[in-house]
Formats: sequence, structure tokens, C-alpha cells
Amino acid sequence: MKYIEKSSVEPSSLSDWKAQDKMYKRAKAKWKRFGKPYKEEFKKDLIDEQGGICCYCEQKLKIDDAHLEHLLPQKLDSFSESLFDYNNLLCSCQKELTKGEPRHCGNSKGSWYDENLLVSPLDTECEVKFKYNSDGTIEPTDEASQLTINHLQLGIDKLNNLRNNAIEPFLDEELSIEEVQLFAKEYLKQKDGKYNEFYTTIQYLFASF
Repeated sequence: MKYIEKSSVEPSSLSDWKAQDKMYKRAKAKWKRFGKPYKEEFKKDLIDEQGGICCYCEQKLKIDDAHLEHLLPQKLDSFSESLFDYNNLLCSCQKELTKGEPRHCGNSKGSWYDENLLVSPLDTECEVKFKYNSDGTIEPTDEASQLTINHLQLGIDKLNNLRNNAIEPFLDEELSIEEVQLFAKEYLKQKDGKYNEFYTTIQYLFASF
């Protein structure tokens, strides 16, 4: 899970919608009122903010297969005041599920939330809350990370295989330790504002290899 640093000012795609929506001004707006073109532009803003990767699993986000994710679940009345809070909004993968595709990340998390037992990508320490193995599997470091893996389904075969695919090039036996480290250094560089997939996996395994 890659740390996401939110801006001190919310994107205009969200603030402009708030300024023109009458129901929002009356504090009566439902989530479905946040529609195009503002919503799609806001999604793009969040994808850019996250360096192009899912807020939870870190796979590459595609605009047509990504959805706005409420860290504090939108369906729980106790968090209704956070419905349009920029600092509560992230972008997760899996907007649409194909038949038989396993749920993970925001789709799997649903309405689960525990302030003390959910590892949040807004936590500066989130990147060290998980351990990664060379076969792409993920392990917890404490109870919170274990529950986060379980509820977000971060350890399913699909994600293990995707992480493994990212890892494999670094395991080339012809590469020296120094070459692997240089390879990792380049991989972890942000290019045109984007991160490579599974950033923290590669960082954990090879940045100080």
C-alpha cells in the first residue's frame, strides 16, 4: 500500500460542483447527485494524485475501470458528513466486475471500517505495515494489517500473480546485486507523475537488496 499525500486544497472538479449544487449547499445532497462532468474529472484528479495506481493494491488504474472510494464508508450514517469530504475520497480499481472475477480493494472493503484496525493509505506509515515475498504473496506485520489484508482481499491469487509478474524481472540470475539495486531505483522513480505498479512490493524486496 503506497502512501497518498492529499493536497491542502481540494481539486476544483469537486469544489466547483459543491458551489453550484443547491442540495449540497443545503447539506441534503446524496452521493448520486455528484455526476458528470464533475465526477469524471474528479476521478482523473485523484488518479493523478495517486500516481496512477490503486489506493489499496497499487495496480495501474484505468479511468473506465476505477471508482471513487470512501475511506469512511458512504453507506454508514455515522459517516454521512464525510460523504463529499475530499480527504475521505480515494480512487480504487474494479469499477466493473467481470463474471467470476474476485472482489478486492474497495469492492471487497464495502462498509467495513475500524479506525484502529484498517491500514489507511493516508497513514504515512502504511508502506511498512506489510511484508512481501518473492513469489508475490503478502504478509501482515500486526493485527491491523492482517485484518486489512482479509477485508480488502489483498492476498488473493489474482493479486499475488500480478505482484509476482512485477517481481520476476528483478530475479534474473544474470543481474548482479548492484544491477538489481539500480533497476529498482529506476523502477521506483515517478515518471510523468506516474508510479510503476506494485511500488511498495519492489521497494520492500529490492530497494535495499
